[in-house]
Amino acid sequence: MKSSILLSLLVISIAASAQNTPPVNFTAEQDHQNMMQQLGIKTLRPGPSGDPNAPNHANYDEALANPYPNLPDALTLKNGKKVTSADVWWKQRRPEIVEDMEREVYGRIPAKVPKVTWTVKITDNERVGFYPVIAKQLIGHVDNTAYPLIDVNIDMTLVLPANAKGPVPVLIMFAHSALPAPAQPSPAELEKINDAVKELIIKDHPELKAVFQKYPAYQPIAEQSPFGPGGFPVIKGDPPTAMQLIANGWGYVLIDPASIQADNAEGLTKGIIGLVNKGQPRKPEDWGALRAWSWGAARALDYLETEPAVDAEHVGIEGVSRYGKAALVTLAFEQRFYMGLIGSSGEGGAKLHRRNFGEAVESLTGGEYYWMAGNFMKYGAADATFGPKTANDLPIDANELIALCAPRLTFISYGLPAQGDAHWLDQQGSYMATVAAGAVFKLLGAKDIGVSNDYKTEKMPPVNTGLLDGGLAWRQHDGGHTDAPNVKYFIGWADRFMKYGK
Repeated sequence: MKSSILLSLLVISIAASAQNTPPVNFTAEQDHQNMMQQLGIKTLRPGPSGDPNAPNHANYDEALANPYPNLPDALTLKNGKKVTSADVWWKQRRPEIVEDMEREVYGRIPAKVPKVTWTVKITDNERVGFYPVIAKQLIGHVDNTAYPLIDVNIDMTLVLPANAKGPVPVLIMFAHSALPAPAQPSPAELEKINDAVKELIIKDHPELKAVFQKYPAYQPIAEQSPFGPGGFPVIKGDPPTAMQLIANGWGYVLIDPASIQADNAEGLTKGIIGLVNKGQPRKPEDWGALRAWSWGAARALDYLETEPAVDAEHVGIEGVSRYGKAALVTLAFEQRFYMGLIGSSGEGGAKLHRRNFGEAVESLTGGEYYWMAGNFMKYGAADATFGPKTANDLPIDANELIALCAPRLTFISYGLPAQGDAHWLDQQGSYMATVAAGAVFKLLGAKDIGVSNDYKTEKMPPVNTGLLDGGLAWRQHDGGHTDAPNVKYFIGWADRFMKYGK
């Protein structure tokens, strides 16, 4: 009995000590080296340079772009048998792909991640352009009782059309969380505020009384237009994304990825990853920032499912560049999401790992390794205890990441290199992945982009030619590193499938 009590006290003491152990503060270089040591990697191949004059400059020659031309087949089981039914896909093949993706590429979300409690900080009647909206600013506090030294609070803004007749679809966007146009006091209320402000200023600075008497009409706080400086908006080209969504009867969410997990290696022992690990460095299968951001988006969806004004069955996810990667990862793993707009996602997103064109696997085993699981670094190893590995050793590729989204609505978007959506992103390689993924969409009863699934021979359609007839869609617009020119096409495309109209 006595020994049992002593053991219990020892366990409590160890747990209390762990609670009070400060987070490890590695530099990016120290964290990177720590993971290399865990994996037994001595040296990594350098990633390609964006400088065309550098010795290791990125390849942009299509003749050299496919050193590993054969992709893993999303519809072939590991035992070599073909997947010929939806039942086999859901019960056998999809779990195989998910396991490989989690273990080797993006990392695993821990089994016990603390609960998120959402609090509405502000509810405001505002406008997005000409349209009245109800805007809410929210904070999602992650329970940190197990490790109080790290505090994670997710910043989110929800904006819904004020005149909606029923629940509306919502697009969650990875972006800074901010209210669209905070409501301003009425002229009479503003006059009272200004009178009080003048009185306080004169009390502290009596010499300014003469200035106010000289300019009696001057108001310290000027009246602001609900449309921002300059009054009614002058819109050239397409309206902003938020305005298009509201105008079409949708709502939107802005969720700040940095409030979930920092976009740097130094932050891996902080944020949600650090909180779960109690401030200690990652293990090779632990999640990276992309998966952490996707987890945060899923927690936003948890909240939307409690909002009566939201059609929680029709919630989408959107992002561009690194957040395009995160949006695709979210749609692939979080099956409650109905649709996704995946903008210019490149390596780690829709681009094929096996392609030697622009960005490469080695780009994400070096500088931005923290986006991925530690295990992903193995595929950039030049010298390691397990020998060298390349992209061709990966058990999966981007075609299978896109396939995990099937049969839900998946819109792959890119821009034009000449306008700033750099060749680095490999639009062609992303198109090949989209073509190959289409076979899974068709198996599950959805249309794909409407071409054959022969990724080796299919050619990208001309710029501004949308392949938008199926649940899998492709469109390369003539703008730069943004998905804004494709937003109106995405909304119309999704509305057709949802049978939704404003």
